[in-house]
Amino acid sequence: MSSSITGTIKEVPKTAEAPSQYLEDIARKATRTERVLYPISAIVGQEKMLRALILNTINPSIGGVLIRGQKGTAKSTAVRGLAEVLPEIEVVEGCKFNCDPKDTDKFCWECIEKKRKGTLNVNKRQMKVVDLPVGATEDRVVGSLDIEKAVRQGVQAFDPGILAQANRGILYVDEINLLDDFVVDALLDAAAMNVNTVEREGVSVSHPANFIIVGSMNPEEGELRPQLLDRIALQVEVTGIYDVEQRIEIVERRNGFNDGPKQFIREYEGEQEKLRSKIIKAMQLLPRVSTTRENLRTIAEICIAFNVDGHRADIMIERAARTNAAYEGRERITNDDIIEASEMVLPHRMRKKPFEEEEFSVDQLRAVVDGKV
Repeated sequence: MSSSITGTIKEVPKTAEAPSQYLEDIARKATRTERVLYPISAIVGQEKMLRALILNTINPSIGGVLIRGQKGTAKSTAVRGLAEVLPEIEVVEGCKFNCDPKDTDKFCWECIEKKRKGTLNVNKRQMKVVDLPVGATEDRVVGSLDIEKAVRQGVQAFDPGILAQANRGILYVDEINLLDDFVVDALLDAAAMNVNTVEREGVSVSHPANFIIVGSMNPEEGELRPQLLDRIALQVEVTGIYDVEQRIEIVERRNGFNDGPKQFIREYEGEQEKLRSKIIKAMQLLPRVSTTRENLRTIAEICIAFNVDGHRADIMIERAARTNAAYEGRERITNDDIIEASEMVLPHRMRKKPFEEEEFSVDQLRAVVDGKV
């Protein structure tokens, strides 16, 4: 007797496994190494460089700083260490462009929509130092735009770049003199308008890009393009320290940091907090610092005596001098503030004759201020 089985065989699909949150956490941690930054307050010497960075932090409208100097003079260490003492800022929650909730005129499209729907929330976070690698591609810097999605779905197809991350923060470019021309052009456009615009095949997207440019370079590797140099307000020269005791202190502190970074950082927590508090107080005092007409006359006489082009130097000296006064806890600008600012604004703006080197004399600067020239 034979028997047969009849029916329909159906393949039972396997239940799709939900992605493991645990694995995602591992991947996220595995791809991000914790950065331990050397405290800026532990840097020995280089007061002029530190002052230029702090003034820009207090008053971003100054317009950035270029640090020129030899290798191994703590240029990158100072800029990256600055991140630990930066003040907090208010941002729209979830905004890719760090929009200021109080400045509605400069909202990105997402924040405009959140405001319309009444879903706009505010968060506080620390200002950021965003690195711009020398070899970054154009899409990585300005952002990329998917044309096909943009046509069908609108601006949501925009993938923000480094300029979006740096909005309302510090954009740090190590070896800024080695940047490709297309990156320099993008920085110039954004710095001039405080807006980054990306255009592809007739589709245009704009977002706020108001950042502080901080560049560092070794002059032995080439000079910076004049167009970008003119846009950066302050310039400081850093050299190796020739005091024996200070050089010993540099080695001892660096060894202490390498041997136990976290313990070393704890030892400087008090100094770091003191510097952070001083920066915040200066930011609060800055709106009350006044510039007299006599101060402006002194600044104008300096710029004429040093034969600088245009009027950008006058504006930058006034801003830097006013900010320096606030940092020192004063509501009035003194001649010392003007001299301090002029030393960082003038050297790279003096008009040169062919085949002549720039010459900047602090003694001549003081003579102008004292009315002897």
